[in-house]
Amino acid sequence: MKTVCDLCFHHCALEEGQTGLCRARACRGGRVVPLNYGRLTALALDPIEKKPLRRFHPGSLVLSAGSFGCNLRCPFCQNAEIAAAGQESFTRDCTPEQLVRTALNLRSRGNIGVAYTYNEPLVGYEYVRDCARLVRRAGMVNVLVTNGTIQPAPWEALLPLLDAVNIDLKGFTQGWYSTLGGDLETVRRSISMAARACHVEVTTLVVPGANDTVQEMDALARWLASVSPDIPLHVSRFFPRHLMQDRPPTPVETVYRLADAARQHLRWVYTGNC
Repeated sequence: MKTVCDLCFHHCALEEGQTGLCRARACRGGRVVPLNYGRLTALALDPIEKKPLRRFHPGSLVLSAGSFGCNLRCPFCQNAEIAAAGQESFTRDCTPEQLVRTALNLRSRGNIGVAYTYNEPLVGYEYVRDCARLVRRAGMVNVLVTNGTIQPAPWEALLPLLDAVNIDLKGFTQGWYSTLGGDLETVRRSISMAARACHVEVTTLVVPGANDTVQEMDALARWLASVSPDIPLHVSRFFPRHLMQDRPPTPVETVYRLADAARQHLRWVYTGNC
């Protein structure tokens, strides 16, 4: 008998001992459990702008924690060594209590809380949830950097614990999302739900020949403005990475042109990696 993981739209049906598409969730004892609970691959004190968040506590620092696994298959992934990896990639154990103590100890250096980032943090949903509860109780903030590929029920349950979210909107066509193993409508829904609950910023990586037309950016920005014209959009430049090293970097002028198109609809538009 198979057990279905209900965290994201993939709904992986897992036999006992089998691991899901994300490499981070598996069937153990007839239940789906996170293999990456408390297992970190990265821990660093970062500028909040690196998340990127430009309009949430600018100039501050945030303790950033990452694990392993992702429920998309982006060929341009910049963190593939952990996002596309499994259990073999983790480097340290860190309970929620230990993470929060570390965050509190870094307050004197300007730390405002914890950011769940680097890989796709929501494939380790239970760890994010448990840490976020303790971080909130300690009077610090929770920041999430995510691809937004999550089902409505767990997303709705987590959002009250989050203070700021950056969601990757990787393009505005289902065709492009299909090549990444994703679903555009799922991400749109996640953005809309988050915008009603906490501070939200959105990032779009512009990949040459994939999502780099003015028409697509116009449609993306127009839709985002329908959620709220005050949602900051980060238009980011692609560099060859992972499995997509056969394309040149996005021309800087393309990034600027698309950012100008987005500014026709949105109040806050930033360019990145330029």
